[in-house]
This record gives sequence, C-alpha cells and structure tokens, in this order.
Amino acid sequence: MSARPRRAVAPPALEGAAPLFAALGDETRLALVLRLGSGGPHSIAQLAAHSPYTRQAITKHLEVLSASGMVRSDRRGRERIWTVEADRLDAARRYLDQVSMQWDAALGRLKQFVEE
Repeated sequence: MSARPRRAVAPPALEGAAPLFAALGDETRLALVLRLGSGGPHSIAQLAAHSPYTRQAITKHLEVLSASGMVRSDRRGRERIWTVEADRLDAARRYLDQVSMQWDAALGRLKQFVEE
C-alpha cells in the first residue's frame, strides 16, 4: 500500500486565490478585465464592439469572472453593465506580492548557500 501524496494546504492569505487566477488564466477574460479596468463600466454590446467574439461568448467569459469575484454586473434597463471589483484586483496583487516575497527569500537562501 503506497502513501498518497499530501496536498499542499494554502496559507489563509492565499485561500480563494486559485479560482481568481483560473479565471484570469484565459486571454479573453484577461483582456476583458483590462478593458473594464481602464475604460470603466461597459455593457456586453460595448465589450463586443470591435471584438472578434460574440456577445454570447463575452457573456460566458464575464460569468466566469463574476463567479471568481473579479467583476460584477448591475442592471440598467434591459442591459447589464459590468465593472471590475477593485478589491478583488487588489487581492490578486497581494497574492502575487506574497509569492514574489517567498521566491526572493528562497533565492536569498540559495545565494547564501552557494557563497558559503
């Protein structure tokens, strides 16, 4: 009977990071976040204009982003207006900062080991 490999447990500061980065791991979704972040709230029709994707495809991508907490929508008449959730974007930055600090520390230990 072989031992099952243990799954790494994410520190509390990283809980919820996987769905966020999974959502951002798609080029189309990342482009949508960039567009919403730099251009403010948009409707699906506005996001589909000058895009190679259909409104239906954009809607599906926005729903994935919404499930991760990265964007939200508000109804205005018959349209849904989408905006970026700044808090969630800040959380992504904090996750990346934490990983960067861990790598910096590991490289510092490696450098010290090699130089000794």
